[in-house]
Amino acid sequence: MKILITGSNGLLGQKIVRQCMDHKIDFCASSKGDNRNPDCPGDRYVDMDITSDADVLFVFQSVQPTHVIHTAAMTNVDQCELNPIECYLINTAAVERLFRASKSFKAHFQLLSTDFVFDGLKGDYAESDLVHPLSEYAKSKVEAEHMLLSDESKNWSIARTIIVYGEGHELSRSNIVLWAVEALRKGDPLNIVDDQFRAPTWADDLAWGCLEICRKNASGIFHLCGPETMSIYELVCRIALYLGISTDGINRVQTNTLTQAAKRPAKTGFNLSKSRSQLGYTPQTLEATLAQMNTISNK
Repeated sequence: MKILITGSNGLLGQKIVRQCMDHKIDFCASSKGDNRNPDCPGDRYVDMDITSDADVLFVFQSVQPTHVIHTAAMTNVDQCELNPIECYLINTAAVERLFRASKSFKAHFQLLSTDFVFDGLKGDYAESDLVHPLSEYAKSKVEAEHMLLSDESKNWSIARTIIVYGEGHELSRSNIVLWAVEALRKGDPLNIVDDQFRAPTWADDLAWGCLEICRKNASGIFHLCGPETMSIYELVCRIALYLGISTDGINRVQTNTLTQAAKRPAKTGFNLSKSRSQLGYTPQTLEATLAQMNTISNK
């Protein structure tokens, strides 16, 4: 097995690299530009622009992967709403390009997707539930998923997840837990929505699930997220309580008071029965993961 990882400079990509190193899994990491992950050896990294046919073909010819884990994406939901063409090129057209190359090289292709493919009217979504995207970001992911679902080849998997958090090196974007820890320690008043419900996902758990899909050569859709669905307000309050910081400065607000370009689903969360039974996926609780984060334990 040799895994080509896209988006290796991102949080999930870095965690997959780390676990590949720990478990001696052969891999090649790729992102656009230089390698920003000191845990990834230089000889295991290649610069690849996923919007370039030439780049993708060159990398596949050089690496000869047996599996591809495609984590690279445009994930800023509001920026996707404001820039739908760029969103499509990165989140949909690039998937078609990588999937086509994967089929040519007979490599298993794994697409990272999102809870935002659902409309958020019911929550606790199973893999078989019908999608109903509310934003340009969500639509781009649904279109990418449909490409795989409608293809004659079944050598693919879709790993859907929900707000991923954790620590990484030189990340281009923060995540909600790191943001909350920093903001809470500053002591500034926080306005947090209490009418959006999610199951926050520790990046290390997600990386394990993605790799387990490859190890088992599993196909189809898998839901991989944290074990508890909670409001964003509850999430920040639980982080505050873990840090021993008062929650008095955390104010509840409604989504409709925010000026966000993209519409979000109200309540998602996943039914993890399939991933638990077929992959042995056992995600850790929020507090258990906070205990393992250097940002918290070293200060």
